[in-house]
Amino acid sequence: MAFEKCIDIIKHAQRSNTSVFAVNCFDYNTVKGVIYAAEETATPVLVQLFPGHASQWKVTSIEGFAAITKQLASEVKTPIGLHLDHCYTYEEIRRAADAGFTSVMFDGSELSLEENAQKTKVIADEMHARGIAVEGEIGHVGLAAEDAGSDLDLYTKPEAAKQFYAESGVDLLAIAIGNAHGFYKGTPHLDIDRLDAIHAATEGLALVLHGGSGIPDDQLEVAFSRGINKFNYGTNYLWTYYKALAGFVKDHEKEDYADVLDMSIPAQNVLIEHMKERFHLCHFA
Repeated sequence: MAFEKCIDIIKHAQRSNTSVFAVNCFDYNTVKGVIYAAEETATPVLVQLFPGHASQWKVTSIEGFAAITKQLASEVKTPIGLHLDHCYTYEEIRRAADAGFTSVMFDGSELSLEENAQKTKVIADEMHARGIAVEGEIGHVGLAAEDAGSDLDLYTKPEAAKQFYAESGVDLLAIAIGNAHGFYKGTPHLDIDRLDAIHAATEGLALVLHGGSGIPDDQLEVAFSRGINKFNYGTNYLWTYYKALAGFVKDHEKEDYADVLDMSIPAQNVLIEHMKERFHLCHFA
């Protein structure tokens, strides 16, 4: 079985001076697209769930998502991890831990630095006792649609990162260096000098880049070699899924009857090919 602890995969990325993709998924098709692309390219990957997809959109559950991921991981040899993305409640984090997630993110980035560190530390202590890694965030990775990536006030400060790391006990730290969630209005520009300073201040802590869709590959290559060891990718992947389904409907709209069950395999194949292309950015040794 290729299901492995997320922290072990991330440490592999650190040793290889690269980053592991953490891909937002929500159903069988999206999870299979990631895992089978990982297997075909021998690229370790993290499958991750945004808890709002379960609690708000009702397209899955924390427990059901974990079961799907572990089952598909059992079908391949490439290391597969299971991560809980931006989470704001202890209850959902504990549910994820009980379901078999091996890393979780507590997002306290809208809190003061001190309160964020304090609350994250409570979770880190509990999760570490269960062998589960914890990701925190400082600075604030906002929405690309609101041009948050260009707001310097939201960027992570190296001295704050150092303090947060020391006080929170996190294993992973999501930072803001010009990245944002969603579709960018223009071309984003990562602040690599700031990344270098944060990496030095946190003594080699694994850093995380959220809002990965739309950042030019040349910037990502540099970031991956300078301390970004986990790379969150969702918007483009889910948009690819939508286009695959929409294309199927368009191709069959003149038929008297088209079985919805026939949509899954073509969609999975599109997702597999998409992720195989994106994995060229990873350089695992």
